[in-house]
Amino acid sequence: MRDSTGELDSLSGDVAVSDRPWEELSRLAEQGDAERLEEFLSELSTTDQALALSRLDEIHRVQVLEGLDAEDAADLIAALPEVQAAEAIASLEPDTAAAIVHELPSDEQADVLGDLSDQQAAAILDVLPDTEADAARQLAAYEDDVAGGMMVLEMLRFTPDMTVADVIAELNSNAEIYSDFDVRYAYVCEHDGSLVGVLPMQNLLFVKRGSKLADLMITDPISVLDTTPLDDLIELFDAHHFLGVPVVDHDGRLKGVLHREAVNYEETRAAESDYLKSQGIVGGEELRSMPLWLRARRRLSWLSINILLNIGAAAVIAYFQETLQAVIALAVFLPIISDMSGCSGNQAVAVSMRELSLGLVRPSEVFRVWWKEVSVGLINGAVLGLLVAICAVIFDGNGYLGLVVGVALFANTIVAVSIGGVVPLVLKRFGFDPAVASGPLLTTVTDMCGFFFVLGLATLLLSRLVS
Repeated sequence: MRDSTGELDSLSGDVAVSDRPWEELSRLAEQGDAERLEEFLSELSTTDQALALSRLDEIHRVQVLEGLDAEDAADLIAALPEVQAAEAIASLEPDTAAAIVHELPSDEQADVLGDLSDQQAAAILDVLPDTEADAARQLAAYEDDVAGGMMVLEMLRFTPDMTVADVIAELNSNAEIYSDFDVRYAYVCEHDGSLVGVLPMQNLLFVKRGSKLADLMITDPISVLDTTPLDDLIELFDAHHFLGVPVVDHDGRLKGVLHREAVNYEETRAAESDYLKSQGIVGGEELRSMPLWLRARRRLSWLSINILLNIGAAAVIAYFQETLQAVIALAVFLPIISDMSGCSGNQAVAVSMRELSLGLVRPSEVFRVWWKEVSVGLINGAVLGLLVAICAVIFDGNGYLGLVVGVALFANTIVAVSIGGVVPLVLKRFGFDPAVASGPLLTTVTDMCGFFFVLGLATLLLSRLVS
């Protein structure tokens, strides 16, 4: 219950939920009441848990994580973005951090440890059991966007000579371990680890206890290599209604299981990263909880280059300043031509980026992409040029002004779609990240060309424009 000031109030010792949950979380952390802390967090949605923990300072965040048991703390950590999860783990003592990491699924362990410094990760790995630490190192060695980096190691693994009775006995004796596993399928491997079949667990229900798994399993199952890239995995799950697929190495040995939700998560994360990069967020990840100077430095690394590029566009205006002073109406249409051309170019960038990610175009196919974009640019440029020309005539009453801005927008649209379509391919071919560099190049060149077309044509027709 809240009072008139909106502050949290409690009745009979019950914990209520505030619209500023981080304040109550801080208070409970300071009190050190683990029971009430756990109760309060249980009342919050996963989103609000992440919000509340991310708003705490380091001292209170440590108090919260240390006040919970390791399993509840792991659930809380799992609700955070990877960067914040790693930041929270890094603020803890190695023993406490290791206890929490121990409760995370294997793929999340690798993600969190991979975002820590080598020294921090090593301190936590030294505390974890040797088998678990080795598994975490194995997963952390993979890139995030390949099957090995997304798979989990928690799976049911049996041999083909085992019987149904053997499997049931194994499940019963290790029920506590297997309780957190996805047990819809088991994987049947030879003694050397080679995958030979998949066993739907429902197949065990209506067969004799003496039946062997070799007679019940699905042979020659579809699997993926641990080095399979994200784009191929997306295509696989789009083509099949699998909830998960086994992951094998080049020798066919089972390494783990890749779940559909992990691929969907990584696909979304990759799209978000590309979008952030295209907006000048270097590194493809930024949260406002990150250190101030790190955020400023990352942004400035892009903005400082962009301002230098934009000086070139300003130089074009300075060169034609006499024309601009003579026909001040041109100033009204300069931003329109710049913006509309930029929009057309960004559409071309988006299509090229998408086709590159899907493998539908090769970086060497520059001429094919250019011609496809020019074909669209001729049509769209003509329509947009005609519209802005009509607006110019209505605005100023001078048909020559309409001719200047209309032709300029037509020409600049063709330039913009050409650059937008081709630049991502060229950057990709030479090993640069097209998501980061395409935007600044497109903006600068379209601005320069647009200003040049408008002011250059106006200079040629100056006598008609000022008469």
